Amino acid sequence: MPRLLSLLLAFLVATSALFGALPTMAQETPRPWPTKEWATSSPEEQGMSSERLARLVEFGGFNDMDSLLVTRHGRIVLETTYAPFRAGLKHRINSATKAVVSTLIAMAIRDGKLDSTDRHVVAFFADRTIANLDERKKAITIRHLLDMTSGLEWSEGLDGFKSFLAMERSPDWQQFILDRPMSEAPGTLFYYDSGNSHLLSAILSKVTGRSALDYARETLFGPLGIDDVTWRADPQGVSGGGAGLYMHPRDLAKIGYLYLRGGMWEGKQVLPASWIDGVRKANVDMRESWAQNLRYGSQFWVMPARDVYMAVGYDRQLIVVMPKLDIVAVATGSARFPSASGMPTRPRYSFDTLVGSLVAAATGDAPLPANPAATAELARLVKEAAAERPGPVGEQPAMAKTISGKTWRFAPNELRIKWVTYKLDGAEPSFEYEVEGGPATPAARFGGPIGFDGYYSVGGRQRYGLSAARGRWLSDGTTFVLETQTLGNDDAARVTHVFGDRTVEVNFEAASGYKTTLKGRTDD
Repeated sequence: MPRLLSLLLAFLVATSALFGALPTMAQETPRPWPTKEWATSSPEEQGMSSERLARLVEFGGFNDMDSLLVTRHGRIVLETTYAPFRAGLKHRINSATKAVVSTLIAMAIRDGKLDSTDRHVVAFFADRTIANLDERKKAITIRHLLDMTSGLEWSEGLDGFKSFLAMERSPDWQQFILDRPMSEAPGTLFYYDSGNSHLLSAILSKVTGRSALDYARETLFGPLGIDDVTWRADPQGVSGGGAGLYMHPRDLAKIGYLYLRGGMWEGKQVLPASWIDGVRKANVDMRESWAQNLRYGSQFWVMPARDVYMAVGYDRQLIVVMPKLDIVAVATGSARFPSASGMPTRPRYSFDTLVGSLVAAATGDAPLPANPAATAELARLVKEAAAERPGPVGEQPAMAKTISGKTWRFAPNELRIKWVTYKLDGAEPSFEYEVEGGPATPAARFGGPIGFDGYYSVGGRQRYGLSAARGRWLSDGTTFVLETQTLGNDDAARVTHVFGDRTVEVNFEAASGYKTTLKGRTDD
């Protein structure tokens, strides 16, 4: 009998080991592929709390988000746009572009177009004469560029944008970067340097024979079903490596989902799993007091303690990948002028706060009971976020008719604006201006409608998207304030005009902090 009992127990253990996982596998819903469109779901169906996601929507409203999207188990459980940004528009992702360039480097290695990240950078530019070329500069590798440890002298990040802006104003961005003197031996110290990223894009062009944009269309954007992007290029046609990519939030989530699924897409290994593993284990110390819990590697920001990694762009353009919770979150944001204070604000929230809120919202892995009250509250907040709050309104003075239709011309200026004209006395107020061409941008005319009811009027165009503008006259009858932005471009500005007899003084203030004054006149 004891022997029979022991045999029975052994049989039960064996069958349990063999078949014990089958019920879980049978109950698990297959993860969808959002190539054509994202599947959607209630938060509770994916083990997330609508009540806690509602608090996250409020958080985004207080912290200058333009959009917030959360996916779990391959389904969108939250999608919010904050006015005046709206669904269906691309957003400038700033330095999150770097993560896309990094991904393309991995694909170039996969395709055999690049044999190693240990290749020396200057070897790719043998056709150029490089200034300050010493043994340290010769030792810079692609890995150093990926990890921001090249040692090139640069001023960016908390030090401002001095080097980045100087690069963009130069006729040859690649030469500008390559000519920088060395400040450290490569591999010694981390320093945030968008020049490193632009060299990666230039190397991609050299090894693939096409721009990063065209290579991405074939190898990354195409397979993922991403077909509506804009990517700025340098004067030589090299896609901006450090910034310059415009994408829809849903398409940004596809990039994150590719990483979340281990590089697989519709059954194919699109991105090497080993590359993703390297990103998750990034260990470059960023050497910042505010970033003690962060590490850097392969153009990604990593939170090792949480097993979270992110593509990060200025003003919190984010792709957040959370493997343990099967979550991808996307946030976009912009600087702006709130109506209440008139002082510019911008997204400043901590990564820990956002990630902590997502962790708190994922209360379980299995579906939760439906919560109709919380679902309704979440839907209400999402709807409110998309509704624009009006700004102040002023009375239209006689000056509006006096200046309408006239062309106001300016001496050469930093904004490269040649002239501007306003139509303010009719039923459809509008503005138009011409910008001189630069090293990487042609001369062009821009403008659009102006709202005088406190709301942005959307239409016309700016260089990288839809124009949104609203205006008001101050009580002195000669001062006109125009608030303008390109939706999704993070370029909100307040332009104050003081009109005189055939003269105008224009005080331009960007929400990002840039200020300048232009003086113009009209001969009309």
